[in-house]
Amino acid sequence: MKMEEGMQLIDENGKFNVDGLQDFVTATEFAQSGFSYAIVAIIGSQSSAGKSTLMNQTFHTKFKEMDAYNGRSQTTKGIWIAKCSDIDPFTIVMDFEGTDSNQRGEDDAAFERQSTLFALEIADVVLINMWCKDIGLEHAASRPLLKTVFQVIKRSSKQPKRTLLFVIRDHTKTPLERLKKFIFEDIEKHFLRSYFLQIWDAVPEPGTTTLYEFFKVEITALHSYEFQEVEFKEQVAQLRQQFVHSTCPGGLVGDRKKVKSASFSIYAEDIWKTIKENKDLYLPSIKVMVAAFRCEAIAEEKLKCFTSNTRWLAIKEDVQAGPVLGFGEDVTSFLETCLSEYDIEVGHFDQEVRNAKRQQLLSNVLMVVHDAYDTMLMHLYSNTVKSFKTSLEQSLNEGREYVASIHLCSQSCLREFDEGCEDAAIQQSGWNANKFRKRLICNMLSEVMAKYENQITHAIANTVESLLEASERNTWALVRDVFECNTEKAISEFSDAAASFELRSSEIDTKFQHLREFARNLLKMKAREKADAGRVLKRMMDRSKQVFDNYENSMSWYKSETNLDEIERKALSKSLRILSIMAAIRYDEMPDQIENNCSESIFAKDAHGSCIGPLALDTWEEVSQNSTTLLKPEDCKSLWMTFIEEIKPMVTDVKSRQDARRKTQSYVAVGTGAAVGVAAAAAAAVVAGPAVVANLGIAFITRAMRR
Repeated sequence: MKMEEGMQLIDENGKFNVDGLQDFVTATEFAQSGFSYAIVAIIGSQSSAGKSTLMNQTFHTKFKEMDAYNGRSQTTKGIWIAKCSDIDPFTIVMDFEGTDSNQRGEDDAAFERQSTLFALEIADVVLINMWCKDIGLEHAASRPLLKTVFQVIKRSSKQPKRTLLFVIRDHTKTPLERLKKFIFEDIEKHFLRSYFLQIWDAVPEPGTTTLYEFFKVEITALHSYEFQEVEFKEQVAQLRQQFVHSTCPGGLVGDRKKVKSASFSIYAEDIWKTIKENKDLYLPSIKVMVAAFRCEAIAEEKLKCFTSNTRWLAIKEDVQAGPVLGFGEDVTSFLETCLSEYDIEVGHFDQEVRNAKRQQLLSNVLMVVHDAYDTMLMHLYSNTVKSFKTSLEQSLNEGREYVASIHLCSQSCLREFDEGCEDAAIQQSGWNANKFRKRLICNMLSEVMAKYENQITHAIANTVESLLEASERNTWALVRDVFECNTEKAISEFSDAAASFELRSSEIDTKFQHLREFARNLLKMKAREKADAGRVLKRMMDRSKQVFDNYENSMSWYKSETNLDEIERKALSKSLRILSIMAAIRYDEMPDQIENNCSESIFAKDAHGSCIGPLALDTWEEVSQNSTTLLKPEDCKSLWMTFIEEIKPMVTDVKSRQDARRKTQSYVAVGTGAAVGVAAAAAAAVVAGPAVVANLGIAFITRAMRR
């Protein structure tokens, strides 16, 4: 095997020549090169021509070349590989089939994309062969192919950096003087670099990357081989020198690959297998790609026309201030014009592509319109909310009942809102105002709910406060009656009002539950306020004082018929009742033992005088699950001990006043006895004389004082 003539590595059907590559590696002693080698590949469109000629001239290989006398046709089929002569390091060159050959046709481009990606993956340097006159043309310069391959590269993980060497063929000399020639070449070089960067930047990808993160880009130009052979060969000789010591720092080969030459066969086969299985490379034909590119460009142009339309801009500005009459009709007309113009210009392109891009154009235009549409509906919503509140207040002032007013005003306002939304509707959008309509109904319902919440508050709050302040034995029974009666009344009236909004039964049940929870929370809040330790203690003190005051103002106080200890026990008992009533909220009629538990613990003490029994526990026993604890046993115990300490001065004062009253009564009795004695003495004086009377009076007074 003559290695300069090369061997077919991959045939035109995509079959990898495993045995042939192994023979090539053995015959060229490639396996002994280790890491000191370079792989050079050349790709380009069939129309660029001369790829094999360029490789043969540059690397002294003998790839089969096209015979110009027999006409232009495909010469290289598949991928060929050969050893480069007289270049260090060991260099392998690959000649690739043209990417736009007539033999394959535009609908059989999968192999072209696969082979191009294979070149970019396996080669250290990739020569891209193209005609100078094709620069800037959409297809002759292989722009769609490069864009496709770049897209796959950008989605892949970072690989060692390769060198892209763009070889511009048939670059003619300019007749300008030397200085102008250098300027022209410099401008042209920058133009070419910019051109390929535009292709790279046009490829969508998830992250921000640049072409130079993946490739080292070089550009060279060659004269015509056919008409300027001498100059061509001189330039090729200079190009060849760039591949000498290419793996040295600063050489054409970029980052070194990590595959030893001995493993190259397996490495190349695995790469080709992976590429063959990559579905991303089975892309549409050139015809479809052209359609996609042009339709997208036309769609972008129409989008710009729409966004700069003066009538649209005027409506967009006006809608910020308030509703715009005829908004939907005008925007629908603008959209129809935009889409119609697009349809006319893309009529000759692939139908599937143009329809897809049309849908994308519509989506983009609707994105532009959406904010204005939402603003329009927001104005309608806000105006309707204000109208509802105003009309409801007016209806109530005219003397209508609340439920009747709600029905009249809600129906009128919803009808007005629906008419406004219909006027704002954009036919092409498929949007509706359901979100804003639901929000409007929720706002109206909130007004109704607030009314019945206030009704519940006014009916329950003050009454519950008064009942808890009184803290009589039947307090919680009375509280339950007030709570249930007023809550159910509000729910019944709300049900009548809510009929105006055509709510589902589940939604109505939710509102009912909300009102019940509101009333329950209100009751709980008022109970907790009254169960504040300071307030409970004050009521206990006031209740005890009331008992003592009643006693002092009664006849028993003057007759001393009742023992003060009994009065004190009565005061303590009434105060204890307040404590037990405020210990928990009783939501049902189930009896509990809180008061008895308090009595047992308070009047039953251990040897040290400490409370024993239920108040020593953490929670109340034998209490309904529906009850809500306000004061735990330990809280009651602490309150009671504080109460006992604070009531002592009151009891002491009462006892002091009672003792003083008794002494006063004793003095009165003494005085009365003395008076009687004097009267008796006076009577005796008539019989016994003055001296006897005086002695008797002194004796009575002395005896009374001894008492």
